[in-house]
Amino acid sequence: MRLSDKVTGLFIAGLGCAAAYGGSLLPPVPGQEVGPNVFPMVIGLGLAACGTMIALGIGHKFEEDAEAELLAIEGPPPEPETKSPFAGLRVLIPPALLVFYVLAVDRLGFLLTAAIMAFTIAKTLGARLQLAIPVALLAPIGGYLIFAKLLRVPLPDGFLPMPW
Repeated sequence: MRLSDKVTGLFIAGLGCAAAYGGSLLPPVPGQEVGPNVFPMVIGLGLAACGTMIALGIGHKFEEDAEAELLAIEGPPPEPETKSPFAGLRVLIPPALLVFYVLAVDRLGFLLTAAIMAFTIAKTLGARLQLAIPVALLAPIGGYLIFAKLLRVPLPDGFLPMPW
């Protein structure tokens, strides 16, 4: 089943408006200019703007031009490969990784758990080993810096505590 861009765009815009409204209801933190309400409001307004552009068809012409140019360069697309009967089960990997995170983060720590998750997602999405390993090593460090240092969210250390 395929939904039109208008329906999808309006849904995304509505979701963004709901997120912005929900963020505006959060109480401010005394003594701080930026509180917990700013992030959901910014994301909500961005979603609303993007959803509106999708519903109005802004940029649709660029997609058609790019597809026509790609067809002229590469020729017709190849025949689809035969998929294994278990290929549809890949949709269960993100929820399984969330359950894995909840169960493992206290024992293994954030860095090791996030590295396993990043590697799994990279390989599931078809990344080669030369890309999946650096992603698994660098993404958890970036996530740690954002959450622990910038947002001041305490993360479990586990086996590999950060040196700072």
